[in-house]
Amino acid sequence: MKHATHSWWTGIAALALVCAAVSFARADQDSPFARANQEYSEGHFQEAIKSYESLVASGQWSANLFYDLGNAWFRVGDFGQAILNYERALALEPHHPEATANLALVRDEARALELKRTPLERYVEAGTSSQYSIAASIAFWSLLLLVARLFFARRRSAALVSLTIFSTIIFAAAVFAIYSLETGSRGETLAIVTRKEIVARLATADSAGAVLALPPGSEIKVLSQRGDWVYAALPNDLRGWIPASGAQRVRL
Repeated sequence: MKHATHSWWTGIAALALVCAAVSFARADQDSPFARANQEYSEGHFQEAIKSYESLVASGQWSANLFYDLGNAWFRVGDFGQAILNYERALALEPHHPEATANLALVRDEARALELKRTPLERYVEAGTSSQYSIAASIAFWSLLLLVARLFFARRRSAALVSLTIFSTIIFAAAVFAIYSLETGSRGETLAIVTRKEIVARLATADSAGAVLALPPGSEIKVLSQRGDWVYAALPNDLRGWIPASGAQRVRL
């Protein structure tokens, strides 16, 4: 009797697990992201774009979401929006291989211009802000403990002094890397030209002298804004004014 009762409860538990798995599978299939992917796979790219962008508007950001949105924009022939969203995917996940590959492909096809990056910026970009923040936090607390130990120690050993200097260097380097990432050409002021026939000008007027034609997908660094115009650092070490509606910042 006990064996039969145990088997009965085991069967009920197994059935419950199966039902839960089915429910989770259905919920996943019915999720907005899954529906957007289905629209994309069926070739309904404009509908997929609307679905992906509704997820962006609701704050449900992920590297894969922006990557898929970039693919959808590419399929409808909008290179500026495609590059913008690949860049947004990489801002969230710098080592996203598919976004990196597609960005290079579309940028080449669009003949988009890139901002010049210094060797130091390229070196710093090997890490992420999160990684540098963790390193800075560990180095900071280590430094506090070491300084306290030095203060109360009767005898300051060379090893303790060396560790203190090393922690100071790591902390300073991590803070500098974070600052470089935030203020450099890939920082929070990075924007992508998303409209066609955008020309940077010497002043805030369509009749002002031209500085540089910017194909869709080109990078700029926003320096300031005056009304409907933004003043930006441009590729080729130039600067000029462009319509604010002609570019969008990578970081939302």
